[in-house]
Amino acid sequence: MNVPDLAIIGILGAVLGLDVVGFPQAMLSRPLVACTLSGALLGSAPFGLMLGALVEFFALETLPVGASRYPEWGSSSAVGGALVGSQPTLSAGGLLIAVVATLAMAWIGGWSMVQLRRLNAVWARNRHAAIARGSRSVVVGLQLYGLTADLLRGFALTILGIAAFAPLYARAMAEWGLGESTARSLLVGVAGITAAGAVYKVFHGTAHTRWYFVAGLALGAVLLWR
Repeated sequence: MNVPDLAIIGILGAVLGLDVVGFPQAMLSRPLVACTLSGALLGSAPFGLMLGALVEFFALETLPVGASRYPEWGSSSAVGGALVGSQPTLSAGGLLIAVVATLAMAWIGGWSMVQLRRLNAVWARNRHAAIARGSRSVVVGLQLYGLTADLLRGFALTILGIAAFAPLYARAMAEWGLGESTARSLLVGVAGITAAGAVYKVFHGTAHTRWYFVAGLALGAVLLWR
């Protein structure tokens, strides 16, 4: 991956990281979208889409509420999409490694969001008197500080993730020994179990959700059949 490609993916990761909780929260950071966009920028949208569909099974488990800690799927999906998008072919082993890299970066990204919240709190505490007076410029400034810091966080996380995992991805693929069927079964099995657990929690806690799921499943089956 050359420098221009790395810069483009870094900018994408910054925007996707900002979308998670900052702005505009337009679901661009969902793995299905983010991985596809990242792969498309490197000329392999289908590879990115395939990875995004698999990572989305894991992301279903995430419920971003309040100040709780949760994986950051935006920037991490940009990293995963870049890994698969930079290769001319995609195997089950490649998908498995890309999923592991995306999950690792999502965990690190979640940690980085907590640190950013603490930094935001420090900035706000240092300007407490002006906020108490209702200073519009201070409030707007804090918003801009937070958004800019989140944007830079996503950019740095994406660049560091690619720098760390791209050599490992290439090395692992060169020495990959696990069979295609075994790798595919392992990946689909783990992703399916995780998604099933997430769906069960929704069914268990929300009325009528299971019927919406059945209706959506039936509609999807009809669309695939046609």
